[in-house]
Amino acid sequence: MSIEASAFAAILAMACATILTRLSGLYLMNRLRLGPRGRKVLGAVPPAVLMALVAPVALATGIAETAAAAVTAFAALRLPLLAATALGVLTAALFRALGWS
Repeated sequence: MSIEASAFAAILAMACATILTRLSGLYLMNRLRLGPRGRKVLGAVPPAVLMALVAPVALATGIAETAAAAVTAFAALRLPLLAATALGVLTAALFRALGWS
């Protein structure tokens, strides 16, 4: 299996852009002084991004995905993002195992 030079260059450029974006975010967050309101706004970003990714699938597919999206949405309000996502996946798996797809 071989890879073209242009494809490899594109992958490398995307990797560099991703790393630079993450590092610049860490750098900026260490330099900024946020009040309680700013912290609250930043705390709402991960659940909002998760729901922006999940909502189109939930509305365009069956009952299992809709239920999983609802569970994920409610769990994201109280649990860490990984736990909320895991609960959503488990809900979809349970509904499909029960034949409610």
